[in-house]
Amino acid sequence: MHALSHALPRSAARLAVRLASRPATRLANAQVSPRSGGFTLVELMVVVAIIGILSAVALPAYTDYVVRGKIPDATSRLATLQVQMEQYFHDNRSYVGAPGCSNDSASSRYFDYSCSSSSASAYALQAVGKDTMSGFTYTVNQAGTKATSAVPTGWATSANCWISKKGGVC
Repeated sequence: MHALSHALPRSAARLAVRLASRPATRLANAQVSPRSGGFTLVELMVVVAIIGILSAVALPAYTDYVVRGKIPDATSRLATLQVQMEQYFHDNRSYVGAPGCSNDSASSRYFDYSCSSSSASAYALQAVGKDTMSGFTYTVNQAGTKATSAVPTGWATSANCWISKKGGVC
């Protein structure tokens, strides 16, 4: 064990002497060429073009995704109001005076809700888009008929379902 402890420091010293006596490596003596310091204008323009193309595709897709995410705000609230209307009808045999049949512009950031043509045997609930959802109008009536009566440009309307995606997908 004693011999081993003396061998390690001597070998480390020999290694240090050998490294110090070597000439400088090629990397230290190499000259830096003027082109290796950065990017050319053409390379930067290619990157800018690629970023432009990707953003031209991604931004509209993201915008549609955000709009589709706000549609359930209207459809779920209309479904809740429809249930309230039916519960009131079962208790009173009339839709007149039902609490679900009132105008509401405060409960949603993206839609205003209203009830039109409420009678003893009929009603029509409506969600009209506002702010970023402007142009969308969803309806449901006492028969359970769901309709998308107005949509922005590029979307399709439907008389028998609530449209949730461009192209008329219900």
